[in-house]
Amino acid sequence: MRSRSGESPRGLGGEQVEGRHAVRELLLAGNRRTREVLLAGDLDQAPILDDIIDLADEARVPIRELSRSKFESLARTEAPQGVVAMAAPLRDHGLEVLLQRDSSGTVPFLLLLDGITDPGNLGAILRSAECAGVTGVVLPRHRAARVTATATKAAAGAIEHLRLASVSGLPKALGLLAEAGVWSVGLDSVGDVVVHELAVADQPVALVMGAEGAGLSRLVRERCDTLVRIPLQGVLASMNVSAAAAVALFEVARHRS
Repeated sequence: MRSRSGESPRGLGGEQVEGRHAVRELLLAGNRRTREVLLAGDLDQAPILDDIIDLADEARVPIRELSRSKFESLARTEAPQGVVAMAAPLRDHGLEVLLQRDSSGTVPFLLLLDGITDPGNLGAILRSAECAGVTGVVLPRHRAARVTATATKAAAGAIEHLRLASVSGLPKALGLLAEAGVWSVGLDSVGDVVVHELAVADQPVALVMGAEGAGLSRLVRERCDTLVRIPLQGVLASMNVSAAAAVALFEVARHRS
């Protein structure tokens, strides 16, 4: 079945979840099936590990204890904190669902990511998005990072509480957002408006972030309703994309509160 935008539902990745907080949130949220939890056999006791074991037991999720060498051979990140979970892929909700109010009735506050290629940056951005109250995240299907184990660890569980949608192209998605009455705001170094002067009130809004280094692509930039910039005070000309996203997300959230 295809949506109006012509997209077919597909997995977004996220099958291997690494890190204690990420695995704990996976089990707490219960939004997708956890197949098993893997633990390194030489871990010291910690309250969060007890939580993970208790939550897995309650959900009847198998727990396997592995030798350190076996565990490290299966882990895909450098510091998985001795905990890995295998889960069903993240659900692709589709763009049309993200255009609707969420379960709490919140007006859409969307985040669109234009070609973020570093999984660590992707995860950090998703973590900030969840903390800022974003109601949905739109990811391009091609030429961008997928939700890998690195992304799940950097997100620290945020992906379990976010509605995600993949699209074949952001320019087309922005056109659909405009038809639905969503105001799109692109973050760009040459934006006409300073981000803290942005007036969004309680209207549906989508923040659009560009790729590391390259920024917004030309077509995406042209489809945005307005471009905003972060007023840098130092010598450097740019911020890391995940740091810039955090600043912009919380500025939008501040104006919506």
